[in-house]
Amino acid sequence: MWSLKNALLFSLVVVGVWFIAAWTILARRQSAPSSGAAEKSHTLYHSLTGFIACFFDTLGIGNFAPTTSAFKFRGSVADEKIPGTLNVGYALPTVVQALIYISIVEVDIWTLVLLIAASVMGAWLGAGVVARWSRRNVQIGMGFALLAAAGLMLRTQLHPNLAAGNTLELRGLLLAIGLIGNFALGALMSLGIGLYAPCLIMISLLGMDPHAAFPIMMGSCAFLMPIGGVRFIRKGAYDRAASIVMTFAGIPAVLIAAYIVRSLDLYYVRWLVVVVVVFAAGMMLRSAMQERQSAPAAAPEISSQ
Repeated sequence: MWSLKNALLFSLVVVGVWFIAAWTILARRQSAPSSGAAEKSHTLYHSLTGFIACFFDTLGIGNFAPTTSAFKFRGSVADEKIPGTLNVGYALPTVVQALIYISIVEVDIWTLVLLIAASVMGAWLGAGVVARWSRRNVQIGMGFALLAAAGLMLRTQLHPNLAAGNTLELRGLLLAIGLIGNFALGALMSLGIGLYAPCLIMISLLGMDPHAAFPIMMGSCAFLMPIGGVRFIRKGAYDRAASIVMTFAGIPAVLIAAYIVRSLDLYYVRWLVVVVVVFAAGMMLRSAMQERQSAPAAAPEISSQ
């Protein structure tokens, strides 16, 4: 029997296939990155980063903030290309996550579909803006976004069952609040702030069962990341080599976490992630300050010509 849930799962497959086709076509039209040799030297590092991040992402930690920290620690991806690289590189692993969790976790289908649609709209608008930003704007935006992510992770860690309810649907005013919230979270994905932690908190505060957040947050990301990712690809605002490696490393990590491991005690892992993310935020904002300090130095040279 064909149901709305089956239609949603089929749509996910279609989006995944469309993303692969669009990425392939756009990549062929664009010239190869001039820094290809430098990017290839980070293949193993990006493979490990993608595998570990997607493994814990499938268990609910989120992979944007930890991966940003890894990129910043090694300087393996240019700051202005980090948001695009995250959205492109983790798009297909997240589609796999969503297919698994939408299939096995119960949640009201209309609540799920509407919240996903809101996040996709936010991501589409946000990606178009962020892809045109300068390096310094991206550094500032990501720096504060990472601090916000660390704050949300800390709140989840200190209050894991805060205001959690047991309903599997949203209606009326609560649904409207959820739609506005997921729209905003979709837009923030374009800045490299993950949707998982804030979505989990929002779902709990709205009185839903926290388990219902998994298909909602994974389904939202699975639709919005390919759509937003194509905008980054079209503008060349991503690291192609890193994204490809993260995709191939991330998919098996998702399958292992979902079907073999299934659950782990992540209490201490989350504390480590909070510390690492705060460190990365400080490094990003420090880089933005250095960009600002170096900019005036070029002004006299221009005016003297």
